[in-house]
Amino acid sequence: MAILATNEFLTALKSLYPRLPVVQNPWYLVAAVTFSASNRPEEVPNVFRYVLGDLKDEGNDSESNRFVVARRFRESILQSGLLCGYARSINSLIALNEITPEELREKDGVLRNVDQHLDGYTRRGKELFLSMYGDTSDSIRTLLYGTYPDLGWFCDTVGYGVVYGGTNVLSQVETSYVIATANIAMDTPRQVGWHLKNAQNGGATIDQVKAVREIAMEVSEKAGITWRDGVPEI
Repeated sequence: MAILATNEFLTALKSLYPRLPVVQNPWYLVAAVTFSASNRPEEVPNVFRYVLGDLKDEGNDSESNRFVVARRFRESILQSGLLCGYARSINSLIALNEITPEELREKDGVLRNVDQHLDGYTRRGKELFLSMYGDTSDSIRTLLYGTYPDLGWFCDTVGYGVVYGGTNVLSQVETSYVIATANIAMDTPRQVGWHLKNAQNGGATIDQVKAVREIAMEVSEKAGITWRDGVPEI
């Protein structure tokens, strides 16, 4: 099977996002999540290897920086599984783990607080939801709870409390990127529109959000994804 995530393709993707130091740059999270959500788990290790090479070229390839990058990959793929299905995230995380050096594998056990009562996650989830959605949060919460109360509870507690807000590995903006990216790969435009806007609510610039959208679309197309009615504009 031909490699999709070639160095040339990844270099072109990287150029789309405004320049940041490698550790802080989310372009590779967007690429990895899109490949994972598009059911191309074998490409995730290629993205990871490329980014480790970038760290070396930048002169910042200390073990601590490499570990931070590895953890960011793991967390973004885990978060995306709530949207695209954990079978896809599991396959991508296994593929990533198989090529991850021992010193860059997770050492601290479960990062989420497994001793916290669900009420704590519900409070955290509501806070994160309100912060992400801003002035649209009331209408969307009404939609979710009105559609099915268990759906609203699930989003607050499991989605935003446990999965998206359970660790501080990714910033709020980066989590919005993960959510928008997975939805682009799945052709779910309503949610794409929500979360591209949510990234801006979290402080991302228009240029940054446009870059995320373009990277996700480029990778999706490379993986064979098509959209019934296109992808919402910014």
